[in-house]
Amino acid sequence: MTRALALILAATLAACGVETATTAAASAEIKRREMEQAKRTMEAAKQKIEQNTQQIMERAAQTEEKAKD
Repeated sequence: MTRALALILAATLAACGVETATTAAASAEIKRREMEQAKRTMEAAKQKIEQNTQQIMERAAQTEEKAKD
């Protein structure tokens, strides 16, 4: 009886450990996806900033050329 109880207790504890590990793995995967999305968002924002900066520089150059004329 004691042996059966010990086996049941061990199986229950092992199941809890598996559930905890599965939950941790799922949480880690969610965080990884969030980080990937954040990187893509940051890269897109960086590209937009660079494009806007380039447009501003071109307009400034055009304005300077018109002022010379």
